[in-house]
Amino acid sequence: MAKVKYLVLAAAAALVYTASAEDALANNANATKTAEKTAQAGPTKVALVTIEKSAYAAWKSKDAKFWDTFLSAKFVGWGSSGRLDKASATKEFTGADCAIKSYALSDEEMSPLGNGAALITYKITVDGTCGGQVVPASSWAASVYVRDGNEWKGAFHARAAIIDSKAPSAKPAGKKKAPQKAEAQSAAPDASTDAMLAVEKTVWEAWRAHDGKTLEDLTAKNISFINIFGTYFATKADALKDWTGAGCDVKSVSVTEDARTMLSPTTGILTFKGTADGSCYGQEVNSVIWGTSIYIKDGDAWKWTFGINVPARGEGT
Repeated sequence: MAKVKYLVLAAAAALVYTASAEDALANNANATKTAEKTAQAGPTKVALVTIEKSAYAAWKSKDAKFWDTFLSAKFVGWGSSGRLDKASATKEFTGADCAIKSYALSDEEMSPLGNGAALITYKITVDGTCGGQVVPASSWAASVYVRDGNEWKGAFHARAAIIDSKAPSAKPAGKKKAPQKAEAQSAAPDASTDAMLAVEKTVWEAWRAHDGKTLEDLTAKNISFINIFGTYFATKADALKDWTGAGCDVKSVSVTEDARTMLSPTTGILTFKGTADGSCYGQEVNSVIWGTSIYIKDGDAWKWTFGINVPARGEGT
């Protein structure tokens, strides 16, 4: 009887062990799937802002090594003297000629850019100097991140200083740097990038003509924009209201020296030199603008979804 009882208990224990083992394997499999989903999922706003703050910390501390792993090989942006690629951005962002006392980010927003890319916009305040000149105290900034394996790397950055659009233009103090040649890595022109450039030129003409219908059709459902005065428009309604309003009277526009950066088959960045002849809010429009537009694929069409325009320096402005 004792032997039979032992065999019954042993069999029951075996069943429990087998069930437990199967449960453990199932739990491990679920954990693996969850981890994989997390790695594949888009980043959170908190995560990207944390990474962005680490970049400002590296700029403040002049940490040259940081940028090699932080910046994507596809990086493009605008700096103190023109368009930047990874090599020139690394040199500028190291901040060798800068003395930064403090910085602070606020009003952060994040927008996904298809699979594997995301945009963050925010207000940045800085107390410091670079090249002997005071860094603008307040700016609106934009950065784009792309997935690289399990990491998110910087693929774009630019800042537009906040100024009073109705105040007389202030001339920067000190000697201007010579403009940098537009030599950023650019995707070879193809049907997609040609289409993006065609849309960009039409958008500029529609802005000049205050053509709200065309602007509505060529832009995505959700857009945002930072203009040359450092004004941030968070919604499509706000941006279209500004673009079609009576603030600007522009006679002619042009888009030249474009560089095209494909982040994915459905997301691209267009950087370019824009010119406008006219006035905005009673001021002469900057003759040269360093412009950036981000496009996303919507069906068969490329739609404008974000832009930032920075007044060019050292080019007659």
